[in-house]
Amino acid sequence: MVRLSILLVGIVLVTGCASTGAVPRPFPLPGGAHPPASPAGEGAAAAVMAPSTDGYSISSTALSLRGAPYRNGGADPGGFDCSGFVSYVFAQHGLRMPREVRKQYEVGKDVTTAALAPGDLVFFTTVAPGASHVGIIVGGDQFVHAPSTNGVVRVEHLSTRYWADRFLGAKRVN
Repeated sequence: MVRLSILLVGIVLVTGCASTGAVPRPFPLPGGAHPPASPAGEGAAAAVMAPSTDGYSISSTALSLRGAPYRNGGADPGGFDCSGFVSYVFAQHGLRMPREVRKQYEVGKDVTTAALAPGDLVFFTTVAPGASHVGIIVGGDQFVHAPSTNGVVRVEHLSTRYWADRFLGAKRVN
C-alpha cells in the first residue's frame, strides 16, 4: 500500500503540467489596463491576440521569472506550471493564451527549429502522446520553462538529449 501511495505521488508530480486547468487572474497591461475577456472562452484555441510585441520582450519577461517555484496549477509568480507560466508571460504583453498546453499548441504558426526566435513556444511530449509540456525560446537553443522537477523556472537547452528526444514542435504567436 505504501508503494502504491509513493507511485501515485510520483505520477502527480510528473504529470502536473499536462493536467492542469487553472485559470490565471487577469494581469495588468501597461498603464494599468486589464486585458479584455476572451469572447470565445478561456480554453478556446483561438487566442485573442491584442497588442503584439517582439519576441525579445517576451523572452526577457520569461527570463525575469527564473527561480519562481513550480506549483501544479500555478499561474502567477507565487508558483507556475508550464502552461500557467506561458499564459502569465504572454498576458504581460497583452497576448491572451489558452491555459492548457494542448490548447496552446493549437495557437500560432508552425516554426522549424532552424527558424526559432526569442518568444517562440516549444512543445514536448513528456507524459502522454501530444503536447504535454511547453517553454519559451530565449535565444539559440535555449528555452525557459516551469518544469515539475527541481521546482523552479529555469533555462534549458533544446539539444539536451531529454528535450531533443521529446520535442514535438514550435509555434510563433507574436
